[in-house]
Amino acid sequence: MPAADRLTLVLTRPRQQAGDWLARLAEQGVEALSLPLLEIDAGAAEAADAAWAALPDAALAMFVSPNAVEHFFARRPAGAAWPAQTLAACVGPGSARALEAAGVPAGQIVQPPADAASLDSEHLWPQLAGHDWRGRLALLLRGEGGRDWLAQRLREHGARTLYFSVYRRRAPRFDAAQRALLDAIVAAPDRHVWLFSSAEAVGHLPELAAQDWSAGRCICTHERIAEAARRLGFGHVVLARPEAAAIAAALEAMQGRTYNRPHRDR
Repeated sequence: MPAADRLTLVLTRPRQQAGDWLARLAEQGVEALSLPLLEIDAGAAEAADAAWAALPDAALAMFVSPNAVEHFFARRPAGAAWPAQTLAACVGPGSARALEAAGVPAGQIVQPPADAASLDSEHLWPQLAGHDWRGRLALLLRGEGGRDWLAQRLREHGARTLYFSVYRRRAPRFDAAQRALLDAIVAAPDRHVWLFSSAEAVGHLPELAAQDWSAGRCICTHERIAEAARRLGFGHVVLARPEAAAIAAALEAMQGRTYNRPHRDR
């Protein structure tokens, strides 16, 4: 297909993750640009410090995203090593890579199976359910919220849970260049496909561009995110795993097709 006819993927992940994602998408032959719909700031230093203090007594530390990994390990005390008895759980390969890069042994990282239907808490839990959680401590490293379902399962099995908000999410504040890029994307819905990895990011779009989204197309990495896109009015919504190869395959399937009416791929 001529380059002029190819679709451009709009990556909406936070700035801190954009470079790695753009590189991996480029390896798949995907033309992509970055327009973050979430901004990430560090949480209160006291939260990460308290989490590190609790870590030696914990049987599990659950990281909700690569952002949680980054901001937790940014406060690592000098000389601190990952405890031998502590599992590190996450729901996606991006977080797993970040944990390994931070020095967590691969054998202590727990995540959904590679062939799981979806990468979420529901598919992580079977990997944890076989452990004895009675009286054991589980830490949840997150933003202002998240993974309550998993925490509830742990408590039902006797665990004690502690939450630590190690980062904050907020709506993006676009500069003139980002505003111009958004306007160009919105003006050419037939040339762009949005990639959404957060329902919160989808929710920021109406604040940034109040318009009819029925001509818009998007790839979502979880059903809950897809539902948010449908509620906003996106006319074509596709599900794909949050992996570069899966995103590339979904985008390739959309190349050269015309959508004259709202379409829902499940």
